[in-house]
Amino acid sequence: QRLASDHTSETTLTTVDLPNERIKGAIIGREGRNIKAFEQSTGIKVIVDDTPEVVVLSGFDPVKREIARIAMAKLVENPNIQPEFIDDIVERARKQVDTTMAKAADEVINSLNIKNVAPEMKAMLGRLKYRTSYGQNVLQHCKEVALLAGTMAAELGYDVQLARRAGLFHDIGKATSNDAEGSHVTIGVEVTTRCKEHEVVINSVLAHHDEAE
Repeated sequence: QRLASDHTSETTLTTVDLPNERIKGAIIGREGRNIKAFEQSTGIKVIVDDTPEVVVLSGFDPVKREIARIAMAKLVENPNIQPEFIDDIVERARKQVDTTMAKAADEVINSLNIKNVAPEMKAMLGRLKYRTSYGQNVLQHCKEVALLAGTMAAELGYDVQLARRAGLFHDIGKATSNDAEGSHVTIGVEVTTRCKEHEVVINSVLAHHDEAE
């Protein structure tokens, strides 16, 4: 998602359907005031072109793009768009996405029966719901790895819960690697260490790309 030019457009653009063509003028606003306010509030670029009844949202951060998508869908329901409404609608969309991410993290943690997860780790896990890697959803990938690791641990007579935990959190660094320095491994090691995770979990982050034994 940081550099994969063959599917960059798929992972950086979101389209929002419009009820009619006339709404484009309202989205832009007088002298572009509405579109500027929206871009400033969301951090996402809005492309209004000749494509009928659609606007395109462009940005690298998948969470910000989802917030912008929800906010834009709400805005176009009301043809009387004003710059002062935009911040409020974006803030409501942000809360909605935060709730969705928290719920997604809880569902995965509960389904794997994993206990005592630090709030910071849980928040990062939720962000993976909107992250893809090689076309696959990263949260789904982490859940699959956790299940596979747990199954192998059971066959080998190892600690199933610890294996699941290591599998679930191995890619946690991908949650912030869009806007942070360093690789997702470095970020993941920092977070798991800061949250006092088990040494096996920290090692799974460090070792899953052969950077350590």
